[in-house]
Amino acid sequence: MMTEQQGIERINVGIFAHVDAGKTTTTEHLLYESGRIRALGSVDTGTALTDSMEIEQQRGISVRAALASFAWKGVQINLVDTPGHVDFLSEVERSLRVMDCAVLILSAVEGVQAQSEMIWGALRKLRIPTLIFMNKMDRTGADPFAVLKQARTYLSTDIIPVQHPLGTEQEYAGAEDLWQAGADNAAQTELLEALAERDETLLETYMSGEVTDLADWKKHLAKQAASAALFPLIYGVAAKGLGITALLDAMVDYFPRAGGSAERPVSGIVYNIQRDPGMGRMAFVRLYEGTLRNRDTVLNYTQDLQGKVTQIRKVEGGQTQDVGLLEAGDIAVVYGLPAVRVGDVLGSPAAIPQEAKLAVPLLTVRVFWPEGTEDHKVIGAVQELADEDPLLDAQWLQDERELHIKVMGPIQLEILSSVLESRYGLAVSFGQPSVIYKETPARAGEGFIAYTMPKPCWAILRFRIEPGPPGSGLAYESVVRSSDLLPQYQNETARRVPEALQQGLYGWEVTDLKITLVEGQHHVWHTHPLDFAVATPMGLMEGLANVGTRLLEPILQVRIVVPEENGGRVMNDLVHMRGTFEPPVLQGGRMLIEGRLPLATSLDYPVHLSSFTKGRSTFTSFFAGYELCPPEVTAERTRRGVNPLDQAKYILSVRKALQG
Repeated sequence: MMTEQQGIERINVGIFAHVDAGKTTTTEHLLYESGRIRALGSVDTGTALTDSMEIEQQRGISVRAALASFAWKGVQINLVDTPGHVDFLSEVERSLRVMDCAVLILSAVEGVQAQSEMIWGALRKLRIPTLIFMNKMDRTGADPFAVLKQARTYLSTDIIPVQHPLGTEQEYAGAEDLWQAGADNAAQTELLEALAERDETLLETYMSGEVTDLADWKKHLAKQAASAALFPLIYGVAAKGLGITALLDAMVDYFPRAGGSAERPVSGIVYNIQRDPGMGRMAFVRLYEGTLRNRDTVLNYTQDLQGKVTQIRKVEGGQTQDVGLLEAGDIAVVYGLPAVRVGDVLGSPAAIPQEAKLAVPLLTVRVFWPEGTEDHKVIGAVQELADEDPLLDAQWLQDERELHIKVMGPIQLEILSSVLESRYGLAVSFGQPSVIYKETPARAGEGFIAYTMPKPCWAILRFRIEPGPPGSGLAYESVVRSSDLLPQYQNETARRVPEALQQGLYGWEVTDLKITLVEGQHHVWHTHPLDFAVATPMGLMEGLANVGTRLLEPILQVRIVVPEENGGRVMNDLVHMRGTFEPPVLQGGRMLIEGRLPLATSLDYPVHLSSFTKGRSTFTSFFAGYELCPPEVTAERTRRGVNPLDQAKYILSVRKALQG
């Protein structure tokens, strides 16, 4: 088996798009054209191979990133079809991390959407080579040239069509390859000029008027595309299979092959967790280095756990095939790893790339269940779902007997409700979503704690607290000498700082600040290592009480398109919602308004907008960051556990917990 696998060329491709751009349909046709499936499924009838969850089939949307593998022209392609709906951005984010290249689908009708821009930003941040597939060329209202212009404005000026569309809307008859002799002269000239103006050698060749060898120019584009410097664009109609073969060819022509050595120590990452009713957790693993076989023991580096691989399978939709081997550069499902979670690193972390943070849950909701349902069943089920999607951040408040989760939006709640019922037989409901605020220090100052009573204990800490730039998170450092405070005590303090900042003066996470440990003392006889675990939250909360905190709220970047006669009302609404916006742009009887809105004031606005425009509007948004609230905005959350400001009560509660 090993010798068969060695030397295989592999490409790992993520398919990304905004909702309804035709992404799952494109995936289905790629599988069909490549011979991987014998019959085409459909998103609308719920038979798409990669939409295997019941709710996906009912709603006609993708919720999970699905994996499919097939071969084209001797190259193995691992394809991940990612969700398009903004509520499932965490799935998109995890898929991005393990992809070497991407196909971004744009609709020739709807054009570049806010989510297309956000995904594009992440692809560029990670320098992932990207192909553009402009879909739905046969639809009424399709305008490929306007969409190309839009893509060059909002995405990149380096998007270069390698095809010329033949007709549009109902007249669309496919697209011709501009690398063929005799292709549309103007379009071919534009392609060559686009390459020449970006490369001096090609420019000289072009200006000299020499007869150009198109194959050489194509090789140049392939090299530039593989290094994510240029982005080839092709056209098609996925639902009719038009442009699918060209897309497959383009993947093989323009995408780099997966790297990594099968001989090196194992280095891989779990990017997705799903459940198999018979075999338990399915860990979707991208291996960057090394080889895994059935019955191998592998280190879960993140959790410091050893696990034994029971099976390695390739999974497509509901079907699996036992392959028994996973090599560097490949993706497969690994069974048998205990308590494995999304994001866990297997083996060494050395070869794992950075991740792009897209998804930020902005809403918190309480989970309710009927009387008579055992608490632990619901808590266990929700915790399992949180292992599959860590951003749910399930929290059981023991004293209040409340279960809370974080979500991206209302559709995600529908999906969670459906999964809890179908998988676990649990009927749950959710409270009203509330916005997740954060806190940041109002000014610079200090926090001090001398934890010397009741004996035996001794921990003295002084923290300097300073506001940081917006979006900077938490920065921590110590300037205390190890002779004053032993390294193990300093490490314990550093470990407890992020935990202590999970709840500030108003109960929200404290962020955008710098904490410096400026003084620390231990006692040779009386200090216990856990004294610093007790002292750190007290010292920090004392400091926050001194400097005060200000609330931060989530802000959305929005793009609203409405009939011109509704524009005045929308701008008025935005002002009432504390929003800001750019001067509106008129586009043939419609008005485009771009701006920024606080999430708290605009939660129900998309429904309200659709209602008064009678459905003739679009509202797209994505998270733009946290910003300071105006002074009149207040939001306080019930604190979990004892407040470290109540030092006597806090010491007793923590000592009891640590002993327990």
